[in-house]
Amino acid sequence: MKKLPPFSQKVLKITSKIPKGKTLSYKEVARLAGRPLAYRAAGNTLAQNYNPKIPCHRVIRSDGKPGEYNRGKTQKLSLLKSEGVIFHER
Repeated sequence: MKKLPPFSQKVLKITSKIPKGKTLSYKEVARLAGRPLAYRAAGNTLAQNYNPKIPCHRVIRSDGKPGEYNRGKTQKLSLLKSEGVIFHER
C-alpha cells in the first residue's frame, strides 16, 4: 500500500472523526485540512477511499446536496438516512 500525501492523510483523519448523524462539506474538510481552496482534491481523496472505517458518506456538497460516493449515490443516501440525516428536494 502506497503512502498518501500529507493533505490526503489529513482529509481521511478529519473525515474519520465526523460523528454519526452529522456531515461536513468538502469545502469544510479542505479548510480543516489546511487548504481551504482544495475542496476538489478533498473529494478526489475521498473518492479513492474504500476503508469502511472512514465514513466518506458523511461529506456532502456545500449547497447541501449529497454529492457523489464511490459506492453509489443510492448507498450514500441510504447510509445518511439510517443515521438520521435528511435531504430535502429543492
